[in-house]
Amino acid sequence: MLAIALPLEVLPEPETSHAGAVLIELGVILLVLAVLGRVAARLGIPSIPLYLLAGLVMGDGGFIPVSAGEEFLAVGAEIGVVLLLLLLGLEYSPEDLRNGLKSNWAAGLLDGVANAVPGFAVGLMLGWSPTAALLLAGVTYISSSGIIARLLNDFERVANRETPIVLSLLVMEDIVMAVFLPIVAVLLVGASLLQGAIAAGVALGIVALAFVISMRFSHHVSRLVHSRSRELLLLGVLGLTFLVAGLADAVQVSAAVGAFLLGLTLSGQVADDVRTLLPPLRDVFGGLFFVFFGLMIDPRDLIPVLLPALALALVTAVTKIYTGMWAAKRNGIGPKGQWRTGLSLVPRGEFSIVIAGLGVAAGAESQLGPFTAAYVLILAVVGSLLMRFADKIPPPGTWGGRQQSAPSVAAPSPARARHIPPT
Repeated sequence: MLAIALPLEVLPEPETSHAGAVLIELGVILLVLAVLGRVAARLGIPSIPLYLLAGLVMGDGGFIPVSAGEEFLAVGAEIGVVLLLLLLGLEYSPEDLRNGLKSNWAAGLLDGVANAVPGFAVGLMLGWSPTAALLLAGVTYISSSGIIARLLNDFERVANRETPIVLSLLVMEDIVMAVFLPIVAVLLVGASLLQGAIAAGVALGIVALAFVISMRFSHHVSRLVHSRSRELLLLGVLGLTFLVAGLADAVQVSAAVGAFLLGLTLSGQVADDVRTLLPPLRDVFGGLFFVFFGLMIDPRDLIPVLLPALALALVTAVTKIYTGMWAAKRNGIGPKGQWRTGLSLVPRGEFSIVIAGLGVAAGAESQLGPFTAAYVLILAVVGSLLMRFADKIPPPGTWGGRQQSAPSVAAPSPARARHIPPT
């Protein structure tokens, strides 16, 4: 036999593939969320602040940097917000939303003035350009739909009499953003006012079309996606949800408000089945959203801007609380319900980060990103805790020993709510 000697080469050690690295990081993150969720349940506090702090620890400048799975987490975070708002929309009918918008338009106007003006003023006081100050006004104006939707569900307040008022204000804020973002884009890139006006008009047209479809063709849409198979039902609903959310985002309307309007459109057995099937999926991706939110913040950048961000957070927390209480009182909600309404609007979140990101990408102001990160982190954590303990904090009307009375005006109530607790 002829022996053939083959040279032996030292093979390099196998490297972990990119997919493997993503799976490892995702596994670690989900295990951390599971542990933190148990800790939060044991302490009787919301899990969201712990999830946000976990993201802060794992992000740039943290102790456990996450890099391989960041792109996946970004997509997962967006899915989380979409699912949160879809399921929230399923709890209400188009008539509820229409009546809420009609009765709360004045509160929406107050919301814009009371919460945008402090941000704009602070931006100018810090020496920023008018465009950067306008971006900060948007940051302070809009509440976090993702955080508020999650907490309303966690604290079982979806059926409360004040919740339609909260949702009406959130939807109005998203509609304002449909006009605000194209205008800001024009200012940042120096495009013509006509281009900005066209973009804003298209965005508003899409929102109006979505309202018409949800109010007049809900039964047709529900029949289209209905199936006795859970697999086919989920595929149809998720496919339609992501399509609507993506189209909304493409025309600079919040993907979340697109998902919310689709939730309003689905009705009957479809809505009941989806409310049963989707919550576990929503909770997983919702957790990823809050972690990714924290990942985007470098703790080292927070220190120089912490004090002014804290001062602005205090001012705009008070203005949000006042806005919510004023809106609830106009709708005949009692003192405790007014208090819960105001505290529910305090958290800021994903949209504020998006607005600041536009300015950072365009080079509008170097401090805008860190300032917004500190501001949002403060109000996301504090707002979550305020919502948790809202029923244990006496309303302002009772601080002097007197119970304030509310006008006897009928308040909108969810058509699909099974129980409405007293306020």
